[in-house]
Amino acid sequence: MEIIFFNASLFLLTLVGMEWVAWFSHRYIMHGWGWAWHESHHRPRRGWFEKNDLFAVVGAGLSITLIWFGREGYGPTWWIGWGMTGYGLIYFLFHDGLVHRRWPFKWNPKGGYLKRLVQAHKIHHAGHGKDDCVSYGFLYAKPLPELKAEFQQLRQQQGSLESQR
Repeated sequence: MEIIFFNASLFLLTLVGMEWVAWFSHRYIMHGWGWAWHESHHRPRRGWFEKNDLFAVVGAGLSITLIWFGREGYGPTWWIGWGMTGYGLIYFLFHDGLVHRRWPFKWNPKGGYLKRLVQAHKIHHAGHGKDDCVSYGFLYAKPLPELKAEFQQLRQQQGSLESQR
């Protein structure tokens, strides 16, 4: 019974902890040295795929590797890999489906938590460059007034830097 609780806890902790990993990766990798791939996500998409999808391939490869190691008896990596996979599935459904309409998803949330996620992501995409965005997580979004204020403050700072040049 203890092992079931441990494994379920490890799966759930990984699933929840992936939001931090996603925020960190999005902020410092995708909007940092990985911008060459991620920039495609901030531009109009031509076709079904974008270069940014390579991040999903890397993440899937890592989770498959962890699942394989766990299957081969190398510790509890099975549950970590499945937690990562669960987060990837949620991300695919909500980010690619609900927010970006990359597959036929007709529903628009009229309020509540899901509408806040959609709006927070739209505020993120209001910035077009590598350094002019806010809201880097996906399953957690700050309240919209905070995000809007943060975005306006960023724009004012950038305007002030531009005028100093």
